[in-house]
Amino acid sequence: MSTVIEQPVQARMVASAPQMETLPAVLSYDRTDPFAVRMAFPAPATLEGTEVSWEFSRELLTAGMDAPAGVGDVRVRPFGYDRTVLEFHAAEGIAMVHVRTAELRRFLRRAQELVPAGEEHRFLDVDRSLAHLLGGSR
Repeated sequence: MSTVIEQPVQARMVASAPQMETLPAVLSYDRTDPFAVRMAFPAPATLEGTEVSWEFSRELLTAGMDAPAGVGDVRVRPFGYDRTVLEFHAAEGIAMVHVRTAELRRFLRRAQELVPAGEEHRFLDVDRSLAHLLGGSR
């Protein structure tokens, strides 16, 4: 069984203009980092012209689909009956994207099959994480 889940999603960039631009993004979840979810935007979709990836907790994504969640760099909230807004806060500004809630729920179901919520601690490699924090490798 693979330890990584990747799921392409269509995100709509919210801008001051009335029309929202659709851009591809990839959600990923890795069993070896069981608390985190990543959302990557390809180089053509970013101002810098390089791929940008945001990492945030699976719990934040889950909670934010039903009620506003997050107070840091990533915030998630429902929008209407079928969309979820993800806000990414950086020194350069705020990027807001809409994603279909059904796509997010499908992704989270797949992650739940890989690592059930509440069981994340069973998949942590504490020795490797500690070595990484201390600047070594294992």
